[in-house]
Amino acid sequence: MAEMRQAEQTVAVETGGRGLYEFTGAVRDWVGAQGISTGLLTVFCRHTSASLTIQENADSDVMADLETFFSRLVLEDPSLYRHTMEGPDDMPAHIRSALTDVSLSIPLSNGQPALGTWQGIYLFEHRKASHTRQVSLHLIGT
Repeated sequence: MAEMRQAEQTVAVETGGRGLYEFTGAVRDWVGAQGISTGLLTVFCRHTSASLTIQENADSDVMADLETFFSRLVLEDPSLYRHTMEGPDDMPAHIRSALTDVSLSIPLSNGQPALGTWQGIYLFEHRKASHTRQVSLHLIGT
């Protein structure tokens, strides 16, 4: 029986404000360098105003439509919220983050994340300003 191994890394994802930022390549590169063939990858966003999602990476209209939908779903109207001290986009960002994922679990097969043909890993930035977001990666397997 093969020995169980673990690895962890933090990846910085630079954002230019609200939107979806794919970082699948950085995850694939790191996972491939770990020498683990089969296991489970956990991807965790270390922020409360950004989140994670797995989405189609072939058509950028998907990203635009998601952003438009969330803008309509969670209004940026300070009169709706008590928490306004960090700006009018902060509380809506927290709500968007609560409605999406901050952690993803992705199986590892043949040394790579077992994503579908059109799937990519995205950081979903919910604030207007640019940020450097920290995403923790944890891999366990054989």
